[in-house]
Amino acid sequence: MGIAERREREKERRRNEIIDAAEKVFFAKGLANATMDDVAEEAELSKGTLYLYFKNKEELYLAINRRGLEILEKMFIDAAAQAQSGLEKVYAIGQSYFRFQNQYSDYFNAMIYYESHQIDFSEDNSCAMACDQQGEKTLRVLVEAIESGIKDGTIRPDVEPMKTALVLWGQSTGIMQICSLKGVHIEEEHNINPDDIIDLSFDLIKRALQNSKDKK
Repeated sequence: MGIAERREREKERRRNEIIDAAEKVFFAKGLANATMDDVAEEAELSKGTLYLYFKNKEELYLAINRRGLEILEKMFIDAAAQAQSGLEKVYAIGQSYFRFQNQYSDYFNAMIYYESHQIDFSEDNSCAMACDQQGEKTLRVLVEAIESGIKDGTIRPDVEPMKTALVLWGQSTGIMQICSLKGVHIEEEHNINPDDIIDLSFDLIKRALQNSKDKK
C-alpha cells in the first residue's frame, strides 16, 4: 500500500468516526440542540479537526442521511428479490419501507429533515450531492420494480415508472410521518390502529397500480 492510499484510508476512517459521533449526538439531542462542540467532544477531536471534514452540522446530518438511504436501498433490494411479479415487488418494497421506519426511526427522521428542507446541490463532491446520488439509487430500485410489473403485465401499461415512484415515495413518507406524529391521537380519537392505516395505504397503492386484466 502506497503512502497516498494509506493517507486516504486514514482520512476515510476518521471521517466515519466523526459521523459515528455525530449520530450519537444528533439522535440523542436532535439537530436543533446539537452543536459541533458536542460532536467534537464525542469524537474526542478538536473542533478545528472536525471542520477539516465537515463545514457545518448540516453537512454531517446529510452524511447521516446518506447512511440511512444506503440501509434502505439494501432493504428495498432484498424485499424485491423475494417477490415474484413486478406488482408484488412494489408492494414488498412498500412494506420494507414501513419496517425501515420502525427499525431505524432515527435514520427515518433524518430523511424527513432532508426531504423537508431546501438543499443546495450545486457543489460537486459535496455531502448534499452524495446524499442525492444515494437517494436516486434507492429510488431506482422502486422504479425498476414498476418497470418489471409493466413488462410482466401485473402493473397497468399506462403508468410512468419514475413519476409513479416519486408519487409513491412521497405518499408513503407522508402517511408514515402522520402515523408517527399523530398515531396516539388517531387511535384515541377514532379507535383506529395507525398500523392499519399504513396497511390500507399500501393496499390502495397496489389496487391503483394493478393491471385491469388481473383484477378480480
